[in-house]
Amino acid sequence: MAAQAPSDEPSRLCAADDAGTMPKPGISGNPNHASDDDSDDDAEGAVPAAGSGAAKKKKKRKPKKKKKNPTEQSDPPRVLLSQLFPEKKYPAGEEVEYVNENRYRTTNEEKRHLDNLNSESLNDFRQAAEIHRQARQWGQKNIKPGQALTDIANGIEDAVRALTGHQGLEEGDALIAGMGFPTGLSINHCAAHYTPNAGNKMVLQEDDVMKVDFGVHVNGHIVDSAFTMAFNPRYDPLLEAVKAATNAGIKEAGIDVRVGDIGGIIQEVMESYEVEINGTTYPVKSIRNLNGHNILPYSIHGGKNVPIVKSNDTTKMEEGDVFAVETFGSTGNGYVHEEGEVSHYAKRGDAAKVDLRLSSAKSLLNVINKNFGTLPFCRRYVDRLGQDKYLLGLNNLVSNGIIEAYPPLVDKKGSYTAQFEHTILIRPTVKEVVSRGEDF
Repeated sequence: MAAQAPSDEPSRLCAADDAGTMPKPGISGNPNHASDDDSDDDAEGAVPAAGSGAAKKKKKRKPKKKKKNPTEQSDPPRVLLSQLFPEKKYPAGEEVEYVNENRYRTTNEEKRHLDNLNSESLNDFRQAAEIHRQARQWGQKNIKPGQALTDIANGIEDAVRALTGHQGLEEGDALIAGMGFPTGLSINHCAAHYTPNAGNKMVLQEDDVMKVDFGVHVNGHIVDSAFTMAFNPRYDPLLEAVKAATNAGIKEAGIDVRVGDIGGIIQEVMESYEVEINGTTYPVKSIRNLNGHNILPYSIHGGKNVPIVKSNDTTKMEEGDVFAVETFGSTGNGYVHEEGEVSHYAKRGDAAKVDLRLSSAKSLLNVINKNFGTLPFCRRYVDRLGQDKYLLGLNNLVSNGIIEAYPPLVDKKGSYTAQFEHTILIRPTVKEVVSRGEDF
């Protein structure tokens, strides 16, 4: 989920224009496969030689029953992840050893001891990451033009909830595990923070470029990862630029690295690409007012940012930090502003206590506290809880500074934007790209 850099330009909020602006289980055993006992059966069933007496009756083999393989996921994903990993030890991400002055950390006993102290939270991150991988890889195989955005979002979120075993319909259930933030499905010039609200009729088109950005959490440990889908190969250079820039930022990240230096490397890689669309060549630009960010328990945006352009920010990454390294490339201005109907919200962790006079606001705040806490949510999530006629109360909470609204972030109309993102753990002994998968 993107962090927007402070802007010197005033943002503007426009009306939504959905219709126009964003143009086996396995089986074990094979009954047809001959076993070691087949030779005996054949011998007993053969016609005897002359004079050997009456032929023995041939034995009939019973076909072996097909058994479900508990180590394989269903399609769509509905097998609880803990059933696939009964010992509750989840796969590690990509572990990268530190270099130069931090090389000693890999084998240092003190640092290894610190790593062991964090084993429980590390396992939570890995569980969330494996759920993210399985849900997103299912999405990559199944998302096609012609599908409604609401169906796409619900499909990913249903998978996440099934794999965690927490449907989020009971009070506090979503705070144990589930969605870390709503599924962003931002199309073309819209770069981030768009998910369909109730009644949305928008359909994915063949020529669209769609960013798929969602989070998974286990016990408040959030994994934030995103990818971009395009069905027309002319957009491939745009996607390649952003993926390469993200990987360059991840490679540079580490203990004591200044985030401004990471931004310079990201920009250099990103802007070495160009893309030709309808006979016109466009340079790929880093979107300069979008950033990566650190992640805190139950809080998707911490106090540190990771710029995606060269910056004088001397903030350092530190041991124990968790970062979402995400980059955005654009064929437009390389600058986003707020525009459109709001769908993403989150309770502010630093919100002052306010004496709310509107009863609907008080009631809704109670629902938010019990079901989301400081985790981001969207209007569809409130609808799932059976709430209705809550918009007045929600807007009141926003105006009182208790709830933060996150409008869609868009570049100029007619441009195309792409995003790739991974979560990295700055562990004492290694850097772990915990959300890394075979897909990206």
